[in-house]
Amino acid sequence: MHRREFLGAAAAAILAGGLRPAAALAESASTQLKPMALGLIISPFGAPEEHIRTVHELGLSNCFLSLDGYIGHFTPDLAAQFRDLLAKYDVVPTTVEVVGPGPLVWNFLEGPSTIGLVPPKARAAHMDALRQASDFAKLLGITQVQTHCGFIPENPGDPLYPGTVEAIRAVAQHCHGNGQYFLMETGQETPTTTSRVIRDVAMPNLAVGLDTANLILYGKANPVDAVDILGPHVRSVHAKDGRWPTDPDKLGQEVLIGTGLVNFREVFTKLHRLGYTGAITIEREISGPQQIADVRKEKAYLEGIMGEVLA
Repeated sequence: MHRREFLGAAAAAILAGGLRPAAALAESASTQLKPMALGLIISPFGAPEEHIRTVHELGLSNCFLSLDGYIGHFTPDLAAQFRDLLAKYDVVPTTVEVVGPGPLVWNFLEGPSTIGLVPPKARAAHMDALRQASDFAKLLGITQVQTHCGFIPENPGDPLYPGTVEAIRAVAQHCHGNGQYFLMETGQETPTTTSRVIRDVAMPNLAVGLDTANLILYGKANPVDAVDILGPHVRSVHAKDGRWPTDPDKLGQEVLIGTGLVNFREVFTKLHRLGYTGAITIEREISGPQQIADVRKEKAYLEGIMGEVLA
């Protein structure tokens, strides 16, 4: 069946209750994409067709949907709109993500109290948004939900740690009921802490979204080494480059892929040897025409590396 026809059929079956979400996962994404297929992260709020069309025009087969703008407005009509647009432009959605609602402050000073499932004051709202995103993803046949869980304490005896573990477990359970994986995006915590949380949450669908640059931007790890710890748990990858933080109050600098410190060849080689076959999602954290120009360069750069890794 052509990808466009299958997306519509799979979504209709899920809505009708005739196809288990887990079965939809196996067919709607993994069997349609080549191993380690390049895609793009998009934030489609306000102009979904423009963003999805851009993925197609860049010659990319898939997208990762960042949906914070839709929190509180995930409706069946919106799902239908997305299904139609994804089919129109022959783009496979691999994962949805929400991090909000805000405020979210991406630094070392206010980030710990605003981001993810760690801050008690923000926890309930962030959990609710993730449940909304999970239910919306189910309507689209998407079986991966990702977020930043926050600055998880390195010390498991920290008073914030047990509540964080329980919150992650609760969201993972909701996703499990929808036939989905719940992915913890790397960045604010060391790979060892992430590994500990996976063990302590003890849910079979809890996994990792590996952001290659975030580990550097937050000063937590070299992504090549992180794969040694987290590799078997990785189910999505953000291809992004960056440099270490030099101001202790601010994150490091995100830069054009190939100009930073990420050794993509080594990261992809290790993941390939571990059997990773999911998408490689390009993320360039700027906007406007320069973003598109940079993504074109990044696509060519990564295609060259991928050709060697998969040969």
